[in-house]
Amino acid sequence: MSYQWIEHYNFFTAMLVGLLSSGHCVVMCGGVVGVLSANIPMHHQRPLMRFSYLLSYNGGRLLSYAIAGALVGFSTSFFALKSHTLFQVMHILAGLMLVLIGLYICQWLNAISHIERLGKGLWSVVSPLAKKMLPLASPISAFPFGFVWGWLPCGLVYSTLTWSAASGSALQGAAIMLGFGLGTLPAMLSLGVFSLSLKKMLGMLIVRRISGCIIILFGANILLNTLQVT
Repeated sequence: MSYQWIEHYNFFTAMLVGLLSSGHCVVMCGGVVGVLSANIPMHHQRPLMRFSYLLSYNGGRLLSYAIAGALVGFSTSFFALKSHTLFQVMHILAGLMLVLIGLYICQWLNAISHIERLGKGLWSVVSPLAKKMLPLASPISAFPFGFVWGWLPCGLVYSTLTWSAASGSALQGAAIMLGFGLGTLPAMLSLGVFSLSLKKMLGMLIVRRISGCIIILFGANILLNTLQVT
C-alpha cells in the first residue's frame, strides 16, 4: 500500500481548510487580537506599526501550530511503521475529523466544541505566561505572545492535529499545521483593519455552508482514497 498521494495533498488542503474556517478563527481569536491591540504602546499606534505587531503575533501562533503538528506526527510515526492497519485507521480518523469540521462550520453538528475541553487543562498552565508578557514593548515581543496564545483551546486546531497525527511523520505533521495556520492568516491579519465587515461576511450562513461543504468533500475524499488503497 502507498499513501504518497496524501503527502502532496495535506499541506495545500490544510491551507484551504484554514482559509475556509477563518470565520471561526475571527470569532475565536478576535478577543486576543483586541488584547494585543490594547497593549501596544501609544507611540506605536500608527497603522504600519500596529500591523507589524499583528504580523509578529501571527508568526508566533504559526510556529506553535507547526511544533504541535511535528510533535503529534512524530509520536505516531513509530506506530505507523509497526502497524499498517493502525496507520490506515488513523487516516480514516483524519477524514472523519475533516467531515466533522465541515459539519461544524455548516452549523449542522457541534461535535468539534467538545474537543476543546481536552485543552483546558493545558491552557490553565499556559495562560498565565501570556499575561506576564503584557504590555508589549515592541513588535518582536508580540512573537512569544502569539506563540503562547497558539495553544488556546480550539476545536478546529485540535481536529487538524488529529489529521497531523494520521500523517505518521513529524515533517508532514508540521506541514499540515503550518498550512492550516497560513490559511487563517489573511483573516487574522485583517483583524483590526476591517474586522467588523470581515466578521459579518464570514458569519453569513451561505458563506459558512459553502465553506463547510467543501471541507466535508475533502474529508470524504480522504476516506474514499484510504479505503481504496490496497
